[in-house]
Amino acid sequence: MNRLAIFDCDGTLVDSGANIHAALSDTFIEHGFEVPPQHVSRRVIGLSLVEAMAALLPETDPERHLVLAESYKRHFQRARFEGRVEEPLFEGIPELLHWLEGDGWLLAVATGKSDRGLAHCLDCHGYAKRFVSLQTADRHPSKPHPSMVYQAMADAGAAPETTVVIGDTAFDMGMAVAAGAAGIGAAWGYHDAEELRAAGAVGVAETPSEVLDHLPSSERLYG
Repeated sequence: MNRLAIFDCDGTLVDSGANIHAALSDTFIEHGFEVPPQHVSRRVIGLSLVEAMAALLPETDPERHLVLAESYKRHFQRARFEGRVEEPLFEGIPELLHWLEGDGWLLAVATGKSDRGLAHCLDCHGYAKRFVSLQTADRHPSKPHPSMVYQAMADAGAAPETTVVIGDTAFDMGMAVAAGAAGIGAAWGYHDAEELRAAGAVGVAETPSEVLDHLPSSERLYG
């Protein structure tokens, strides 16, 4: 079986928290809701949009969550059109991807972004062709459901025991656990190390280079 490293996008590959909070603020203002502080909005990054709105506004009608999700998309797309979206790679990510590829790992992405949003992000960095599988919220249930991991493994010819999920949220780690893969927490993102461990991370990396210290042993990969 092939070895597969599945990356979350927002908060793991790229630092997009400010963009997300700005679009969320515009959405909440448009619909008359109090804008949550940034440390609160960061808590739901990684969820699909409807689930994120439900987490931020649990007492609001579910139909309103759908409306808010569509409004958020419009605000984010407008910001991108106006050149106000910046999604820089975290320091050390290019080197990590290069090392994994050189060691024979296949790469994939599993994200709460849409297909369109992920394509824009990866194209900006010239990374689209580096990943053998791109899984988004457009075609899957929200994390921590394991659907995205299952599809990425199928695309890559990998098995749970030869797959790692690298992500910055408890949702990513829960997704990994549900799929039987190893979850490596990215503490440079939006959830803290204790949360990542509590959600099932086999290890937590403070920087991208430290991910290498938590890759599964050859005994786990090959029995």
